[in-house]
Amino acid sequence: MSAPAARKPKVLVTAADLAPQALALLRDCDVVFAGKTPSEADIVALCREHDPAAIIVRYSKVGDAAMDAAPSLRVISKHGSGTDTSDKAAAAQRGIEVVAAVGANAAAVAEQAVALLLACAKSVVKLDARMRGGHWDKATHKSVELAGRTLGLVGLGAIGQRMAAMAHAMNMRVIGFDPYARRFPEHVAQAALDDIWRDADAISLHCPLTDENRGLVNAATLARCKRGVILVNTARGGLVDETALLDAVRSGQVMAAGLDSFAVEPMTPGHPFQQEPNIILSPHIGGVTGDAYVNMGVAAARNALAVLARDAASA
Repeated sequence: MSAPAARKPKVLVTAADLAPQALALLRDCDVVFAGKTPSEADIVALCREHDPAAIIVRYSKVGDAAMDAAPSLRVISKHGSGTDTSDKAAAAQRGIEVVAAVGANAAAVAEQAVALLLACAKSVVKLDARMRGGHWDKATHKSVELAGRTLGLVGLGAIGQRMAAMAHAMNMRVIGFDPYARRFPEHVAQAALDDIWRDADAISLHCPLTDENRGLVNAATLARCKRGVILVNTARGGLVDETALLDAVRSGQVMAAGLDSFAVEPMTPGHPFQQEPNIILSPHIGGVTGDAYVNMGVAAARNALAVLARDAASA
């Protein structure tokens, strides 16, 4: 009599899809999709129904309730670089590893940050709207020239370093703050946060969200910036006090802001940012390119499988 077939490990993907290349890596797993916009309650219910060994996180959050509903869970693998959507303390208490696809979307996000920076400095959205309204503002409009100006980077991981390289290529002076960076590129001058607020003509955020830096950009820090500073955030919305930023933009303390992440996502209709022409908005798509979709999916699958293989080997 032949031995019963080994049970395939279940992998829950908190989305409706995953790159085919990633699914190929997971061919020996039973993959369950949570759908387009799963809620935390949906994730808990799916964990209770399927008891996954791994969760690949694209959307929604994974908290302690989901972990309790999945006693077989061994790894939470982020489809991206930020792990703040998973309760890492709860995971550590249960021996569940939380891993990220570090660097997989770095090029995509850095390009989005540069696009937002340029859109702010060159009034791209505002001038487009004026042109469509029949105006020709050549005689009255003055854009900001970035060459020779100072870009302050908060965070110098894979994304921040790519942003730094592109800014350096535009002849910007680049200063950076990152207490965890092992080295700084030659074209980035190491700076304290106070230096960033005081000296930067434009500030771009590239750090993870933690309890310590929540609301990092607030009324006090914005008041210490140069008048007319540009702010770009492609990291996490919780880094910015949105009310303080709106006030600073309306007063002219901040010339313009380019934002790809927000305190509450999706953004609710009627949010005051939607009525402010000097705030340029994009729906957290910095890392959403065809290439990044594949890179993040493959990295998330590999990370999950590596933990499961290690766990099986030690069993």
